[in-house]
Amino acid sequence: MKKYIHSGKHWSELKFFDNMLTDALVKHILGLIRYRMTDPGEIMETLGQMKSSSEQDWATAWGNTAEKIQTRAEESYAIKKMVSASSSYLRAATYWRIALMYFSDKEDQIVKKYSENSVYCYDRYLELSGYPGQKIQIPYEETYLPGYFYRSPTAEEKAPILIITPGRDTWGEDTIWVYDAALQRGIHCIVIEGPGQGTTLRLQNLKFRPDWETVISPVVDFAETLPGIDMERIALMGISFGGYLIPRAAAFEKRIKVCIANPGNISWGISINKALKQVKKLPKFLRPTMIDNLVKDYAWKHGVENNIDTVISELDKYNNSNILDKITCKVLVMDATSEILPGEAIKFYNALQCPKDYMLFDSETTAQNHTQMGGYGPASDTLFDWIEDNL
Repeated sequence: MKKYIHSGKHWSELKFFDNMLTDALVKHILGLIRYRMTDPGEIMETLGQMKSSSEQDWATAWGNTAEKIQTRAEESYAIKKMVSASSSYLRAATYWRIALMYFSDKEDQIVKKYSENSVYCYDRYLELSGYPGQKIQIPYEETYLPGYFYRSPTAEEKAPILIITPGRDTWGEDTIWVYDAALQRGIHCIVIEGPGQGTTLRLQNLKFRPDWETVISPVVDFAETLPGIDMERIALMGISFGGYLIPRAAAFEKRIKVCIANPGNISWGISINKALKQVKKLPKFLRPTMIDNLVKDYAWKHGVENNIDTVISELDKYNNSNILDKITCKVLVMDATSEILPGEAIKFYNALQCPKDYMLFDSETTAQNHTQMGGYGPASDTLFDWIEDNL
């Protein structure tokens, strides 16, 4: 096979924004095009309407686009053009979510409004399109966890199930590159938003907690009530911050057969606190705005005071080093050469004592960004080749 020499920039080096989070989110948004959740023209038009990369300008631009596309969906629905309506509802749902992915002002009324709009549009999409998903509410302590159960139309009478935990910023529906690939391979999926995530945070005010087994065990209990589930073949996957959370769950929830950490991380708290402690040494007027927003966002999602010292103290609780030896199921550790915390995944892999595999995405795969953002096609193929062999 002819070998091609790459003489230019890799796409992970291209920057849409100086702000690391918004730059990553744009790559994620581009990656959703293949699933018809976003459209290239709508993306570029929205970015062009932004006056700056501030949280307010981000939310305003994406909210305006979402409103326009939802209006288009409702106009199509009114004249009984259901295919067009479902397509527009799907994209509108995505844009409502995107508007809140970089927005930490929990007191602003748009947090509740945009969240409700996203849920409404996504549910309308499922209703009209026939995509095999249904809304679920999983009993959890004195309330419930919202999510979706996706039943594979190609599954055998008794089939495996994959439980997916998203990260801090993207929501459950955004993991489509995983659940859609699973459905095509006869694997059912439950996608949940746990405390601190998606609508669980924004509509129920539930905050992150380090003992994630208390979140996942009720989901496994719920899976047992569904017909056609092979309870001997349960996979658990976490993405971004979810990739840190789910090994803790696997350590205590022994019904899990395989655990997929994307990426792996022994201690999210130590990793983030290292940067926060460096910034803390600077006078407040010299601190980057991005850091202030990050602290504010962590404080909100973890339910602590908006103060860098308080956030550092809270993040100290997010350390799995003392429970790694309790993980007995097989673990896949995913990693990428352009990860935001380089080297952490391989440290996690090396520390595991259970059966394990390591999967690295480099520039040749085009899936080398954090959690394969923007490279979802090749990433899902590689991931599910492993899942089919191990689940």
